[in-house]
Amino acid sequence: MSNPTPDTPTPPAADPGAFQTMVARTVYQEDPRLRSTALATLLSLMPGLGQVYLGYTQQGFINVLVVGSTIAILSRNIGGLEPLLGLFLAFFWLYNIVDANRRAVLLNQRILGLAPGALPEDVSPEIRGSVLGGLALIVAGVLALAHLRFGLSMAWVERWWPVALIGFGIYLVWKAVKASRE
Repeated sequence: MSNPTPDTPTPPAADPGAFQTMVARTVYQEDPRLRSTALATLLSLMPGLGQVYLGYTQQGFINVLVVGSTIAILSRNIGGLEPLLGLFLAFFWLYNIVDANRRAVLLNQRILGLAPGALPEDVSPEIRGSVLGGLALIVAGVLALAHLRFGLSMAWVERWWPVALIGFGIYLVWKAVKASRE
């Protein structure tokens, strides 16, 4: 029987669970890619921050947008939907916290080779060019500037904003049909 090296912990005969905990702590201290599940959970109290800490930046930004949009909608008096949106917000916020913890556990398992799956790319979201998105931002900026600097009334936007949703929906359908023909 060979003697273990000084760096290799020897398993105690009485408690194999303690040995696994000791090995896990040793591995955690040695691999800088591992993430703290407690820190990911704590950071996710601010929606999306736990996911960004773990490297899931796109999911983190989506969580921020969902929570921010819901709060913005709730701040307007929308006529009876406040309880439903408030319940959705509470559920989504709790989901965000649980999701960050779950992702941290799965990420650590994947790093240690205990679970299949790909690791997240630890980079910020790629900014790609979009003609439609660029034009929409230009139009919104020109209208905002005209309103702020030249007093252009924006009352029509409140009545006609759904046209933008219809236009975007038509664009998505056109893009999907075009992609299916190729």
